[in-house]
Amino acid sequence: MPRGLVMVAMVGIVTLAVTSGCALFEDEKTAKGRKLYRHYCMHCHGETGQQAEGFNWERMPDPRPRDLSETAAMSTFSDEEIFNTISRDMRDTALQEVLDDENYFAVSTMPTFKYTLSEEELWAIVSYVRTLHGGALEFDVEGRRAQLESEFQAAKAEHDQARTVMDEALAKQEAEESARAAAEEDAEDDDDEDVEDEDEDIEEDIEEDDEEEEILLPEEEAYERASEKFEAAQTAWENFSKRPKMSQIRRPDLTAGEERQKLGEEGKRLYYDTYGCNGCHSIGDSGGLVGPALDRAGFRLNDTWVYRWIRYPQGMKKHTRMPNLGINDHDARAVVAYLDTLRAPKPDKPIPPLE
Repeated sequence: MPRGLVMVAMVGIVTLAVTSGCALFEDEKTAKGRKLYRHYCMHCHGETGQQAEGFNWERMPDPRPRDLSETAAMSTFSDEEIFNTISRDMRDTALQEVLDDENYFAVSTMPTFKYTLSEEELWAIVSYVRTLHGGALEFDVEGRRAQLESEFQAAKAEHDQARTVMDEALAKQEAEESARAAAEEDAEDDDDEDVEDEDEDIEEDIEEDDEEEEILLPEEEAYERASEKFEAAQTAWENFSKRPKMSQIRRPDLTAGEERQKLGEEGKRLYYDTYGCNGCHSIGDSGGLVGPALDRAGFRLNDTWVYRWIRYPQGMKKHTRMPNLGINDHDARAVVAYLDTLRAPKPDKPIPPLE
């Protein structure tokens, strides 16, 4: 190939690499992170992480998304700090103690993805975010995988051993109780003249036994502790490579009347200060553009459907951009009660949907 054509080809490759964020040279983890970032993060943070780039940026309340492309600022954060920002439990940012917590990212409109993505996927996003400011992921993801697997196997072995010991202890206890019952029965047969008195004593003993709390064997208590440890280790290991899943959401008890009004007032605070729903949804002229406007939610939405959607969005629509925020039953009912109060009149000129 002529030297001129070689140079043109090289320039073309370099240009493609630069315009695509060096996608040609990404490892598998970073490539996965790019895909996830484009689906869940780009509408607020922009394609290259720069402010005012994402279509939702202008409508977001302050503080608006950080510039992820700024090397000086972003290099001060560790990989773990970025991970903890996108994988945290949502807390009430109206509380001073939350704002003062240096280990918590107290911006409600930045959602958590702890209950939506696997840990491996979260690290992939961190890996891609690092490339936006010229950095690279240093955290040992494979070491983390090996650690969780080792902890799971150790907890499983401890659980199985505790189960064996407990079963042996229960079998021994049952044998002793059977022998004791047989001995008491023989004693009763040898003392017929005191049968009536003994019956009364037995009835009193039964009444006392009914009042006493059940006493667990030490082996049973040890098994319970081992079971809790095993379940936690199993969940952590499974959530590393698999997305968290919830069981079927039961039909909620949506209280009416005066209590419903108080619940709605609480729901409004949760909507803004804890779960930052206004970052993606608009009410009137304020709020984000990612999700549908909620001005008329009280007219349009079915309470039970909204409750189930808030609790587990992926259970309703698998690939929705709305993350599972880990909202509990009470908070979900409160937010639903607040949304039910939003009954704005129809606009003269409805805003057309985003294409």
